[in-house]
Amino acid sequence: MVMSVLEMAQFAQEKKLTGFLLLLILDLFLDGAESATQAEINRHLEMGRDYLARNQLADALTHYHAAVEGDPSNYLALFHRGTVYYALGKARNCLSDFSRVLEIKPDFSMARGQRGIVYLRLGDFDSAEIDFHTVLLDEPYNEDVNYLYSKIDPAREQWESIEELRARGDYRTSIAFLTQLLEISPWCAKFRETRADCYIKENDVLSAVSDLRSVNRLSQDSTAGYFRLAELLYNLGHTADALKEIRECLKLDPEHKDCFPFYKKLKKVEKALSDAQQFLDERQFVECVESAEKALKFETEIPMVMFSAKQLLCSCHVKEEQFTQAVTRCREALELHKDPSVLCDRAEAFIGTEMFDDAIKDYQAAINIDEHLQRAKEGLERAKRLQKQSERRDYYKILNVKRTATKQEVIKAYRKAAQKWHPDNFQGDEKKIAEKKFIDIAAAKEVLTDPEKRQQFDNGEDPLDPEGGSQHGFRGGNPFHHFHHGSPFQFKFHFN
Repeated sequence: MVMSVLEMAQFAQEKKLTGFLLLLILDLFLDGAESATQAEINRHLEMGRDYLARNQLADALTHYHAAVEGDPSNYLALFHRGTVYYALGKARNCLSDFSRVLEIKPDFSMARGQRGIVYLRLGDFDSAEIDFHTVLLDEPYNEDVNYLYSKIDPAREQWESIEELRARGDYRTSIAFLTQLLEISPWCAKFRETRADCYIKENDVLSAVSDLRSVNRLSQDSTAGYFRLAELLYNLGHTADALKEIRECLKLDPEHKDCFPFYKKLKKVEKALSDAQQFLDERQFVECVESAEKALKFETEIPMVMFSAKQLLCSCHVKEEQFTQAVTRCREALELHKDPSVLCDRAEAFIGTEMFDDAIKDYQAAINIDEHLQRAKEGLERAKRLQKQSERRDYYKILNVKRTATKQEVIKAYRKAAQKWHPDNFQGDEKKIAEKKFIDIAAAKEVLTDPEKRQQFDNGEDPLDPEGGSQHGFRGGNPFHHFHHGSPFQFKFHFN
């Protein structure tokens, strides 16, 4: 049975042991406690190695944390934790652990070589050179370290060349050289930020955004980096992404002099645009227009943000069949950015105003931008059919109804038109004109009240076109076959 320290003291007093014997007993007790703690540490190290072998890095890290907390001077626990940090790409953490290992055990060459690799990946060539050189003094034939050591001078020269190229304005070549350099030093924030600057000079802003995101991950506490990234995304019209980045800035500094005012404006713009998109998806087109107009009040300078608002206005007006307003808003959007979807929207507006030539041009322009855009391909064929159809009868015009008219509205319009143009109401030449109109009115009713024929007509095909060879309707037959002989127009209408 193991006694507590108090019990040991009482036992020594009862047995009248000397102070020396008491200290000896206490030392034995503490040795037992320390060995128990070491056993726990070893258990964490073993489990950490097991998880690491299975590439379960988060679990391995948890156990290495526990081992280091149990004994902060255990250089093996620190080294293993550093290797996990390295695998996770956490440069600062692994550098700290490897440096601590070398403070405890300066002759641990594996840790020094590993730290040299971290310095090399960070682009700190001087520190990497020192660590590699130190390892090679003891292990001159270490192939891995010799190979990495040989890369340092060429990397330095590459960076000097990049600075010269940038000074001359040769950003394209600078990007190629920086890409090569980042294969050696992927954790170097300076190299990535420099490449981002070059991408911006080459008007490749999306690539710059990708690099700056990496810079922010590497820096972790750069408010300036988050603000710059948010501005770039906002200028691209990516307001939702910009809002995420500016919030990261405010997490670091809630009252940042640049991030906070930008956040207030950005939040309003993003809400207006997201509301407009939601209303469009829900087919609430009036509300969509109102929200998009609100976004334009908040932003009057950044072209791509204004484009987003005008694009929504274009789409909403088209869906609402406000074709004149749609053409205007689509044109305004296209003046800011030639987008194939906006060209398709405007083409639909042109079809709504029967400007088929213009619709065909817009669909073709959309295909020229994106040859795989199915909407434009189908729209182009439809516009061509409708153009051809416009040279023949337009059944909607004949009955003076909208393309969205219900069957009941079509029948009502038919009765009104039939009453007006009934041939019995006319004499002489006017009677011949009335007969022609009456035939067209009857044909319009037949097509527009038959779902299948109406769908054909809406797709640019006339189901009653004699050239089509169809046996339906009036093709090749007498349009008055259902009337009485002698007086083919003597029938009664009931206009209720």
